[in-house]
Amino acid sequence: MKSDPDKDAVFGHGFADIIDQWSWDETIEKIEGARDADVRRVLNQAAHSGKPLTPEDFMVLISPAAGNYLEPMAAMSRQFTQERFGKTISLYVPMYVSNACTNKCVYCGFNHDNPFTRTTLSMEQVKQECEAIRRMGPFENLLIVSGEYPALCGIPYLEEVLRTCRPYFHNLTIEVQPMRAAEYERLTHSGMNGVVCFQETYHREAYKKYHPRGMKSHYDWRLNGFDRMGEAGVHKIGMGALLGLEDWRGDVAMLARHLRYLQKRYWRTRYSVNFPRMRPSESGFQPKSIINDRQLAQLTFAFRIFDHDVDISYSTREAPEFRDNMMSLGVTSMSAGSHTEPGGYSHSKEALEQFEVCDSRSPKEVTEAIRAHGYDPVWKDWDSVFD
Repeated sequence: MKSDPDKDAVFGHGFADIIDQWSWDETIEKIEGARDADVRRVLNQAAHSGKPLTPEDFMVLISPAAGNYLEPMAAMSRQFTQERFGKTISLYVPMYVSNACTNKCVYCGFNHDNPFTRTTLSMEQVKQECEAIRRMGPFENLLIVSGEYPALCGIPYLEEVLRTCRPYFHNLTIEVQPMRAAEYERLTHSGMNGVVCFQETYHREAYKKYHPRGMKSHYDWRLNGFDRMGEAGVHKIGMGALLGLEDWRGDVAMLARHLRYLQKRYWRTRYSVNFPRMRPSESGFQPKSIINDRQLAQLTFAFRIFDHDVDISYSTREAPEFRDNMMSLGVTSMSAGSHTEPGGYSHSKEALEQFEVCDSRSPKEVTEAIRAHGYDPVWKDWDSVFD
């Protein structure tokens, strides 16, 4: 099966067909125009009404005005998280199987034009990675990641990877090129439980600048990919924006709208969100917009108050101290011991990385930190009996 993004962008359907009803500039203006009274109103509604907040309410909670209410927002975020998830942190680990990529994303270490030798793991090497990861800790949640190179890492290759990994892990999630609904459905038969995809930025015009060439340059094809996941019955969909490309408040406001749209349309599916900040990579790209620790904390609190059930994930992009401080304030899953290069766990320490890891602690050290905060590390939240 070979995807034709131009054709599917025209004849497909999904969130890309309705996103332009919201002006980016007007969205930013509304967020910046929120006042103290608006923040108090939304927080009071969240605490007492029992009704879900709207994306417009969420926009108030990420506003500069809401920055003065971080303490009550943090308390509310902790309360809602413990009510839904208990005092637990779910652990997962990424495994990069290929850094080959046809895209020319200006910010990414895997950019096709970067003059580095590319690596795509054989099934024997995938098996060695699985065994090395199992020696690190009792991981059951594996995130399989590759660059977007369908000729090398297409459906047949991914099916082999999933079948090779399945005996080692109960929960397999992929982060690869967007696919057709039939292709996602096909991969579920090889053991795939979830899909993660980042829109990177929801700003339609800016998206073209950051993704000039390759499959990823098709904005509608990528954005409507989440609908195709829902149509395929994917159990869990992970989504997010890369914070630093455009105004972070604009991107996460659109993310909130996107999540609500998907939840109404594909209500059987579970959802997770991730807020990755720009990290150094071989691309040398400098972020346009900086979101500091205080603002990322505000965003995390706001998203938990907005949606009590969504899984909020922090990767090893973030510093150890910051991740530790956020464990009890809204975050529900974290990666640990991560390598972002193919073969990084078992043999190759010189392959091209996608980005630099900031939290380099071992899984043992991360679990010790979780327990020190009075929380329990959860290695397994999925069982093969549900497949």
